Amino acid sequence: QFVRQLFWLSLEPPPPSYGLSMPPLNQGGWFLIVGLFLTASIFFWWARTYRRAVELGMGTHVAWAFAAAIWLYLVLGLFRPILMGSWGEAVPYGIFPHLDWTAAFSLRYGNLFYNPFHALSIVFLYGSALLFAMHGATILAVTRFGGEREIEQITDRGTASERAAL
Repeated sequence: QFVRQLFWLSLEPPPPSYGLSMPPLNQGGWFLIVGLFLTASIFFWWARTYRRAVELGMGTHVAWAFAAAIWLYLVLGLFRPILMGSWGEAVPYGIFPHLDWTAAFSLRYGNLFYNPFHALSIVFLYGSALLFAMHGATILAVTRFGGEREIEQITDRGTASERAAL
């Protein structure tokens, strides 16, 4: 039953009548509690990502890219509901419920599908995913030449990283 209904399961925000107050658990209180713990876990994961990158001597680019996604989460799930005066404006948790919320948001505030900035953000999102996949595939293709050691090989001549760049 759980697997069959997984895409439709939802944790809805409280009704607008509660405003920014704490509603009873069965009328949106669970949403606020889950949101608190989800936000805390996201921030802890970001801190771990950042710290691990620094400890390993790597760039912190991934942590800052993740911070951009966290910013979107905070704007739609925390800042916007506070500014509008109701937790009911937040995005529900769930696969299809959040898509329904997105469609309703698009109808209320202008069609996102015709917004050029929204289109560009989607292009760059999928484009960057494609570039990361291509990079990973290239490094995997040259692992027999030692391509997995690409960080050490960046400045060396005749290495797998140089072959991958050709």
